Amino acid sequence: MRRSIVNAPEDLVAEALEGFVLSHPRQLALDDEHRFVSRREKAEGKVGLVSGGGSGHEPLHAGFVGTGMLDVAVAGAVFASPTALQVLEATKAADSGRGVVQIVKNYTGDVLNFRIAGEISGDDQVDTEIVLVDDDLATETEDGGGPGRRGTAATVIVEKVCGAAAEEGQDLAAVAALGRRVAASARTMSLALNAGTHPGDDEPQFTLEADEVELGVGIHGERAARRVPFTDADGLTDLLLDPLLKELGLTSGDEVLAIVNGLGGTYPLELNLVARRLHHRLRDAGITVGRSLVGSYVTSLDMHGISLTLMPLDEELARLWDAPVTTPALAW
Repeated sequence: MRRSIVNAPEDLVAEALEGFVLSHPRQLALDDEHRFVSRREKAEGKVGLVSGGGSGHEPLHAGFVGTGMLDVAVAGAVFASPTALQVLEATKAADSGRGVVQIVKNYTGDVLNFRIAGEISGDDQVDTEIVLVDDDLATETEDGGGPGRRGTAATVIVEKVCGAAAEEGQDLAAVAALGRRVAASARTMSLALNAGTHPGDDEPQFTLEADEVELGVGIHGERAARRVPFTDADGLTDLLLDPLLKELGLTSGDEVLAIVNGLGGTYPLELNLVARRLHHRLRDAGITVGRSLVGSYVTSLDMHGISLTLMPLDEELARLWDAPVTTPALAW
């Protein structure tokens, strides 16, 4: 039986958001009615950035609210989109007169509600642009049918790059264009050794045998297209890295930004083993890891798994990535 540290499951998100904001009183403020987190001091004279989605992926998105990243993050229930009304109020809160970029992971509910909110916000004279993040290579389809690739850990890169561009005064169209460029070039692959368990549930979302790995798992616990045999850390890393290298067409002389991301139940020693293999493989191929993150940034409750994200890096993207950022989950 899986036990969770909860009071009432239906109050989990609201209470957790309250605790998070109470823990960062100098940086954050909470709108408990519409369940969004914003900067304590509103940034004026810049393009606003709002993102959000279902809870259970922490520190995404509230952990990335602050100077150099988001202005507002709006939270739905666990693995459920915030409502269009929540997104509308969050968008209005993010606006300081220069418009708002809405950063949206490619899931049907999120896309629908952000688009509705964007249309309605025009009535309040708030200009909006949507950046859709769809980096999950496991959901690539040859015919481009269906909802398309899911949005996963590349969301962190989009939020960081767009945040830096907004802070330096770029306009709405330019910030959105940068976000779309990042989303178009970044790709992610994920695997799980064990599924996550919803708070209050007794059983995980799926079960695996001891010798099985779910390859291509989603951040909402979606089952993958296939299961593969369990192997060691280097072999698991290769399962993710090989398709990414093929998809991106990386060759000797290229430079990338890499994220080794834990999905919630993966501890730092494991992540650093994966990072070691990643660096060795890319170095041997003549590919430079110009920038990297290793840690749990986009999680799936307590899923024991990892994701790798790669994005080709150029001078402009490196400059925006390096720009100062001060948020609870990311700061330099």
